[in-house]
Amino acid sequence: MFIEIVPAGIYAVNCYIIADSNKIGAVIDPGGSADRIMKAIEENGIEVKYIIATHGHGDHIGAIEELRARTGAKFIAHELEKEMLNDKEKNLTACMGVEHVEIEADEYVKEGDIVEVGDLSLEIIHTPGHTPGGMCIRTGEYLFTGDTLFALSVGRSDLYGGDFGKLQESLKKLKGMDDHLKVLPGHGSASTLKTEKKRNSYMNEV
Repeated sequence: MFIEIVPAGIYAVNCYIIADSNKIGAVIDPGGSADRIMKAIEENGIEVKYIIATHGHGDHIGAIEELRARTGAKFIAHELEKEMLNDKEKNLTACMGVEHVEIEADEYVKEGDIVEVGDLSLEIIHTPGHTPGGMCIRTGEYLFTGDTLFALSVGRSDLYGGDFGKLQESLKKLKGMDDHLKVLPGHGSASTLKTEKKRNSYMNEV
């Protein structure tokens, strides 16, 4: 499986370009820097089928409209993020000093859905708490956690739609998954679920 990380947007979100052995792929969390993301796509010969947002905050969705136009890919988000995606105040682009974003997904997904990207199967795991429709994506040995789980930390729950109780339930769900999974978060360095279960104080509390 091909994975390339492109630091994107003013908050340098981890934008992931993934693809199967035939270079059929997807882009996860393109928060900005569309030209930089497109350069990586083109240099690696990736045919992008989907653009996926783990949640609807502006630092994760800023380049979606341009990438969708330039690649012809479909944009996917969780069904509970629709309100946030369509409101520049709720998705925070109105106060980030970036171009305002109000966007509609081509497809909305829910817990347990599988998105087929070439030979890759992406499992949707609903993990609310940071936002109502926040989600993680599991494929093979990788777990893309957006702003739900970071290395030794978690996403904040004090913004619109945040709920610390739900975030704790989401962490409990992740805690029940396989230790070997590699955690690829929306910000910061990668980790493993085994490490987070042992050392992340937020996971230890659930």
